[in-house]
Amino acid sequence: MPFFVPLLGLAVFAQGTSEFMLSGLLPDIAADLHLPLSAAGSLTSAFAVGMSVGAPLMALLSLRWPRRRALLTFLIAFLLVHVVGALTTSYPVLLATRVVAALANAGFLAVALATATAVVAPDAKARATSVLLGGTTLACIAGVPAGAYLGEVWGWRAAFWAVALVSLPAVAAIVWAVPADGGRRPAGGAGAD
Repeated sequence: MPFFVPLLGLAVFAQGTSEFMLSGLLPDIAADLHLPLSAAGSLTSAFAVGMSVGAPLMALLSLRWPRRRALLTFLIAFLLVHVVGALTTSYPVLLATRVVAALANAGFLAVALATATAVVAPDAKARATSVLLGGTTLACIAGVPAGAYLGEVWGWRAAFWAVALVSLPAVAAIVWAVPADGGRRPAGGAGAD
């Protein structure tokens, strides 16, 4: 299996962590931004709506893009909105970053699944899919508690910075290793194991 597939799984881990960690950070966000807790809770809803609407829209949007370009676009957008979220003191800006993060997450996941299964032999497709989607499972097991811990120790913004930082190795892997041809497996099965 190409080494970039687990790194795409790392990006999925960061995205899953971002999606689910907010529930543990809401009281601190509400206090820091001087909001009622219910308003802070809308940040979670905004992400959920963005994922629901974003999955089909982002898949259609990126359909004609080369996979490397689509992966980079979605992952860099995801990373940047977490930096903006970590820096902002504005609730509307933070709310907008949650929607954009969800849209980027939805697009990235669709393209990453197609790419991971395109670069491996037919008998390794299930393993590539499980490696990629294992990122979501690990996010629930380790990422969410880690985000809550970071929020407890260094404030909620630290969790946003951590999500951005964890996304960086996947950006590098996409630039250096995802085939320019869009992730299609070359004739003869090269790149699979």
